[in-house]
Amino acid sequence: MVTFLAGGTGTPKLLDGSSEVFGPSETTVVANTGDDVELGGHLVCPDVDTVLFHGGGVLDTDRWWGIEDDTTTTDDELHRLAEAAGFDGGPRYLSDDAQTGGREISRWRRFSGVAEFMEIGDKDRAVHVTRTSLIDEGYTLTEVTRTLADAFDLDIELLPMSDDPVASIVHTEAGAMHFQEYWVHRRAEPAVEDVEFRGADDAEPTDAVLTALSDPVVIGPSNPVTSLGPMLSMDAFRDALDRTPVVAVSPFVEDTVFSGPAADLMAGVGYDPSTAGVAEAYPFADAFVLDTEDGTALDRPVVRTDTKIDGPADAARVARAVESALAEVS
Repeated sequence: MVTFLAGGTGTPKLLDGSSEVFGPSETTVVANTGDDVELGGHLVCPDVDTVLFHGGGVLDTDRWWGIEDDTTTTDDELHRLAEAAGFDGGPRYLSDDAQTGGREISRWRRFSGVAEFMEIGDKDRAVHVTRTSLIDEGYTLTEVTRTLADAFDLDIELLPMSDDPVASIVHTEAGAMHFQEYWVHRRAEPAVEDVEFRGADDAEPTDAVLTALSDPVVIGPSNPVTSLGPMLSMDAFRDALDRTPVVAVSPFVEDTVFSGPAADLMAGVGYDPSTAGVAEAYPFADAFVLDTEDGTALDRPVVRTDTKIDGPADAARVARAVESALAEVS
């Protein structure tokens, strides 16, 4: 059995070829929920859904977001109506009172659907409507995720990191904003000053997650701050990682990041934006997989391979390196 921690696109890309190394029936994926948003009343779970859609064979792998060949009729009409009414297309946060009202799981990340700032496809939206409606019926996010996994015929177990709300709030020179505003709307342009995981002090990983963390854990080449940070902000989650073998794949080649805003976010919270900084952020990691061009010296076992992932064959190669690293520390 092995458990992957998934956030952003790094770990899902690794999963694209991991079935050749780790059997799907023996694989659990714990997904980040810190960058979830409630948009127009519907709970959107981007990192959960990337794994859900990928496992279901419908993920748009050009964007690593949404459903392939999805239509956007509703999104288009929302923008037409907003333009006709004189509203702009920027994020429209609900009021402070509304941020902590309504369903608890949506706290601190509630946006109006007027001129929605994240493009949601029509089939994609059906998933969010189903998820939100089941939560309103009294199901937990974990229970809803399992229901959706069954609907997409996933052959792995997919778990959200918690049934409690944790929101990734990026503090920038332009003010504090939810991660999705920082990344999707502002394209990571404001300088990062800090990152807050709001709600983490009161959040707990579920029993199912803690059970999964008793197996060897793999952290793919994900963003250490906003993809893994929300999970690590829960004390019980971090404590569980201290007790189990953990292998991490660096999203850097020395100080060059493969993609995304990881470098800016790491610098903003005080880590060196490099493989060395990733190792500092992951003191619980027992071994690392680094690129063959990455000469970073670490105080833990290292397995090197070409870590660039452009498809299933690349992912399988990196997964075999992960398997070798796990063998050294298990």
